Amino acid sequence: MSDGIEDVVGVLTEQIERRFEMSMDELTAAVAAAPDANPEATDIVKWHGLLTESQAALQRAEDDLLAALEAQPSEVDDPTMSLAHRVNAAVTARDGRAMVVRWLLDPNAPGKKDPAAERLGRGARRGPAVHTNAPARPATAPATGRGALR
Repeated sequence: MSDGIEDVVGVLTEQIERRFEMSMDELTAAVAAAPDANPEATDIVKWHGLLTESQAALQRAEDDLLAALEAQPSEVDDPTMSLAHRVNAAVTARDGRAMVVRWLLDPNAPGKKDPAAERLGRGARRGPAVHTNAPARPATAPATGRGALR
């Protein structure tokens, strides 16, 4: 079903390989050996793995739907419609993960140049964004009303 769309994984894989000047297998092995050496590479390898998993799930869902449609009479039954919904969900998951990989690959992506994003990305933030204090409490609670101690 997704002949042209399936190339999304291939195109992104090529971009990753050009960016890091090594094959995906080599990059994956390098990240596995030293995950803290390059956080950017670690994130890209993680999301590329998720992307390829979602592409495989999409392919399985499409195959199941095609098999069901070939066995169907002219009207589509509820189980086949459920398979169609599964294909739609798989496309959404795959496309979302592809967007994350594209964002990770783009050094000029929105949010990457912002100083606040830099601090958040590097873990520099150590406390709340706004200074907070505990609310002031009275020294003694009033002893009136229902349930008051006497």
